[in-house]
Amino acid sequence: MSYSFLRIVREALRGDRGWRPAWRDPAPKPHYDVVVVGGGGHGLATGYYLATEHGLANVAVLEKSWIGSGNAGRNTTIIRSNYLLAGNEPFYEHSMKLWEGLERDLNFNTMVSQRGVLNLFHSDAGRDAAARRGNAMRLHGVDAALLDEAAVRAMLPWLDFDGARFPITGGLLQRRGGTARHDAVVWGYARAADRRGVDIVQNCEVTGIRIAGGRVQGVETTRGFIGAAKVGLACAGNSSRVAALAGLRLPIESHVLQAFVSEAVKPLIDTVLTFGAGHFYISQSDKGGLVFGGDIDGYNSYAQRGNLPIVEDVAEACMALLPLAGRLRVLRSWGGIMDMSMDGSPIIDRTPVAGLYLNAGWCYGGFKATPASGWCFAHTIAHDAPHRLNAAMRLDRFASGALIDERGAGAQPNLH
Repeated sequence: MSYSFLRIVREALRGDRGWRPAWRDPAPKPHYDVVVVGGGGHGLATGYYLATEHGLANVAVLEKSWIGSGNAGRNTTIIRSNYLLAGNEPFYEHSMKLWEGLERDLNFNTMVSQRGVLNLFHSDAGRDAAARRGNAMRLHGVDAALLDEAAVRAMLPWLDFDGARFPITGGLLQRRGGTARHDAVVWGYARAADRRGVDIVQNCEVTGIRIAGGRVQGVETTRGFIGAAKVGLACAGNSSRVAALAGLRLPIESHVLQAFVSEAVKPLIDTVLTFGAGHFYISQSDKGGLVFGGDIDGYNSYAQRGNLPIVEDVAEACMALLPLAGRLRVLRSWGGIMDMSMDGSPIIDRTPVAGLYLNAGWCYGGFKATPASGWCFAHTIAHDAPHRLNAAMRLDRFASGALIDERGAGAQPNLH
């Protein structure tokens, strides 16, 4: 069933009696060519690209709850490719290009809004760092514009330029960045994957990974054993727990990341804005609410809730950048589980167990990477080898020292 303007008109005239469920709710088969564990954006995108790019239709995506119940629905929806290092920049730019054609590919409105991402800086050192990042982006063919104070003031005149504790001196702008609707991304990939024969099995928690002779045989689940020639793990904040079922210990810590949304106001912020003197980012949703967040909570946790010190820290950063926000009420908050790698960059690779593959360590960058993550993970699973775009995202880089230390904080996940 394709969505189109004509279809909407037709169903309106028929009393909307012709719509069908967007995807099936199948019972799991005894055996699949590939089982993907995790029904978030990354897992569903992997299933979709396995079918569309590699012709593998006998694929299942398993989700312990409902699809999108984890981090996919618990983020601030920002998409961008303004990275510095060669191990990251081409990958995230590929993701941006996939975002730009995603609605056409999926035949689904994922509400991609390329409103721009502006990273502010507040000192000469911040300007130099932004210039370096912008030059690296341009060398990879990615759009970047370095703005001075006058340009930022013309773009966002309501910011606190004169009386601020950290005066704004400029910003690095990626005009192609922006936001997308997180739920719609999950629904779009689920519907498109289902149309190509991928089974999306909800309420099916993986409780064990069966291995024989060093090769994966399938997964034990709450709905019985499911055999598989290959198994891909895309479990976000639960990656360490699921990988432990196969005897693997990952270089990952799980932390809570909180996000917040205010009451709706008239159009105010027409871009995505980040604070250069603290970790804070904000945008405005189509409903009018300001969506914002900051640092992860500093302790390890698998709980989808945060604590008050981070609420205070985020509020302080918001007031330093945007004093007018002090008059707004926060309507709700939520917490996602971040799988923080030891260098702040992701892992898409084979594991020491034959036929078992890992997609993890996304830190703050999981949502924006959704299309490229699924695309590269599908390639890695189908060919039993990484694509050049994720070749540096190896699991063994933490043993060899070939790190992708994007922020320069080293093996301290709380600083990423």
